[in-house]
Amino acid sequence: MSKSIYIVNPRSDFPTYFAAEVYESFGFKPATLIADLAIPTLAALAPEDFYKELCDENISTVDFDIEVDFVGITGKINQRGRMIRLAQEFRKRGKVVIFGGPYASLSPERLRPYCDILVRGEIESIANELFADLKNGCWKQEYVGDKPDLSQAPVPAWNLYPNHRAMVGTIQTSRGCPFECEFCDVIQYLGRKQRHKKPPQVLAELDVLYQHGYRTVFLADDNFTAHRSRAKELLEALKHWNQSRQGRKVDFVTQLSIDISKDGEMLDLCAEAGLTHVFIGIETPNEASLKETKKRQNLGMNLAGQIQQFIDRGIVVTAGMIVGFDSDDLGIFERQYEFAMSLPVPIFSTGALVAPAATPLYARMTRDNRLNESGSEVAAMPWSTNIKPQQMTQDELLNGVKWLCNRLYHPSAFGERMSHFIDCFSLQFDRPGSEDSLSASDMRPIEVESFNLAGELLQLGAEEEKMFSRIRKQIAKRPRASQWVIPMLAMYLQIRYMYEQGGIWNLTTGSSPQPFI
Repeated sequence: MSKSIYIVNPRSDFPTYFAAEVYESFGFKPATLIADLAIPTLAALAPEDFYKELCDENISTVDFDIEVDFVGITGKINQRGRMIRLAQEFRKRGKVVIFGGPYASLSPERLRPYCDILVRGEIESIANELFADLKNGCWKQEYVGDKPDLSQAPVPAWNLYPNHRAMVGTIQTSRGCPFECEFCDVIQYLGRKQRHKKPPQVLAELDVLYQHGYRTVFLADDNFTAHRSRAKELLEALKHWNQSRQGRKVDFVTQLSIDISKDGEMLDLCAEAGLTHVFIGIETPNEASLKETKKRQNLGMNLAGQIQQFIDRGIVVTAGMIVGFDSDDLGIFERQYEFAMSLPVPIFSTGALVAPAATPLYARMTRDNRLNESGSEVAAMPWSTNIKPQQMTQDELLNGVKWLCNRLYHPSAFGERMSHFIDCFSLQFDRPGSEDSLSASDMRPIEVESFNLAGELLQLGAEEEKMFSRIRKQIAKRPRASQWVIPMLAMYLQIRYMYEQGGIWNLTTGSSPQPFI
């Protein structure tokens, strides 16, 4: 007898950077920035005779009364509360609930009471056993995966996913990271030895995403360029694949470390392959903090100069920023602000340092009796932390980071960074052929919505209208700039929404030149 499973990606417990909820707040249909990779991957691992239905709660409403045998719920740390609430509702209705994903793997004891089956670790090598047991009705309470060869990873079942409401498709080409950042849980979950998919496997997944209409794809690696020879091989393959497209090419987005900026050949390949946006964990200009937390790859860098290396090749940088390291004193907030304003980087994800469970930082904070169990361990959250800082009180840390967020995203400051970005990016706008800007007919409907969303800035107030007017004048001189600038305005709107929902947005605070006046 065939079985059935409902696979759910829950909404976050609170708005996050690039919040999906912002579409609904302005009257658009629910949408998400990045398509969830976990649920179509799990669906692809399930046997063909299993009935599978997917729900990304950022896009669709959860159907608690769906007639299925099993409910699979995946999630990260910022989805913990929602995972539990969903599980409770499904178990009330007699459904067998399975938990898996990063949070279940790193903090199994916190989720075990709320599910019937707990899956820890990576699932590829244990999927056959799990689904055979489900089919036979003799499952175990816990399954533990190892670190499989990624050749076992299937092409995700994107045909079951609501692709029309996701801006960016997703492919994971590697797992693991060789670095030792004290606050990061990637090593504990996926290991320091990076494992890779071969280029033909990646291109097969890319073909499917392209068929489903995606023209921007997130390469969801922990550190895409950590293994340089492999990254160059894959970039060559992506370049040739992109060049073979008859219509619109694909823009790639990924996350990598700043040290790669010293490798000109790698950066050239990134640009030639179609890499247009990267996320870099800049964290802090305070080298003592970088040493303390073992972020060695950022040491000895002219960070502004290295970021310009990306900009010169037409690659937009989004950066991560953290305050609250042991080496940070009360001057760090103004120092971070001045540093950020010196860079051609409009978008920063900014938050207080946190110690996620299973990280070396969590162990150190526990050992030193500096863990605040009531605080959040979710990274880049400006309103909470689970650590007790060393050179300031916790209130000073949170008040300082709130000031920093308001200051960075005050319309005048954001407008200044956008203007700086446009000026630094001018070579890309002015090169031959740049007059051919992307038209609405070339875009997916969800992309057109994102452009329309940027116009909602005018509803926010006079300061925002002034900022928008300044940027619009620059775009009028370089129309092609809109392809880069308008998505950033939509991101700005999402971040503002997050801050408002988190109760920290305050224009007066953002106007203050110092955090503790």
